[in-house]
Amino acid sequence: MKRLLVLGLVAAFSVGLAAPAQATFGTVLPTLSRNLVSYYDFEHPARGNKALEQDSGRSGTSLQLINGGADMRVRDGAFRRSRDSVQLKQINPAVAGNDDWKAGLYSETGVPTLKSFNGARQASIMGWVKMTGQNPAPNSNSANPDDLYGAIGLAGVLTGDSNGHAVRALLELIQVDGELKLVALARRIDGGESQTFAAAEPWQKLLPQNEWVFLAATFDFDTGTMALYRNGSPLAGKYVTAGDPWKLEGEPEPDLASATDPRGYKIGGSYPQNTREGNACNCRMDSLMFLDRAAHPWEVYLQYRWMKG
Repeated sequence: MKRLLVLGLVAAFSVGLAAPAQATFGTVLPTLSRNLVSYYDFEHPARGNKALEQDSGRSGTSLQLINGGADMRVRDGAFRRSRDSVQLKQINPAVAGNDDWKAGLYSETGVPTLKSFNGARQASIMGWVKMTGQNPAPNSNSANPDDLYGAIGLAGVLTGDSNGHAVRALLELIQVDGELKLVALARRIDGGESQTFAAAEPWQKLLPQNEWVFLAATFDFDTGTMALYRNGSPLAGKYVTAGDPWKLEGEPEPDLASATDPRGYKIGGSYPQNTREGNACNCRMDSLMFLDRAAHPWEVYLQYRWMKG
């Protein structure tokens, strides 16, 4: 029955909507393309600067391939119609430096092209992840060689007052009750408290070594709800912070994110301005999508199936 429903929806899309503009959006579900703020498939280097990745979303926000430049693009697509992905990794675990391979962009005054997340009511982050090395990585900021980072950086939208770490919306692995968990994390108000939705299953089961996995996180700043998905299916989990960390009670309505332009994106670690190494990810990523609304569960499922062909 589920398969028949999916086939019916796909058939309806093919008749009632234009096919995804693959030259522009890659393999993006038509219902999501309008809200696609940024899309990075790591197959579109900027002309004259291969350390920049062009944005195939509507914002045109170029992404920096930090420290590794063009060498970070590797021939390892996550799905049949993908050719390349980006390699993220720690370079010198024993040195308190800032040479880890990560991606992102940062502006102290905010990034105007990311204005879709200024006062946003909702957001989504989706993409493919493949663990390729030791995770979590050794904490290069610690003198203890056995100390590991307490998080594994994946992908996030920074707040309007971020120091390169604080986020408006984030898909990541962090410590929850002393255990590393796959999470959706967000703060509605700049400088305010964050809320975390943590997946129940062990992260090693969700992200096996050397296996491509499609992850998605959705955020609704008005209702206070978040969700996580793996390969198109919702993940069971729990909210970590009790009470009202997003300050949703009372007027005005609807509740929106702070009316500030985000200071950028962070991918594969923190501090995209490259002043400090933090939460390095020894992994590859492909076809990262940042949207200014929360994708419906059926859209996440169909997006995964659409890419898988």
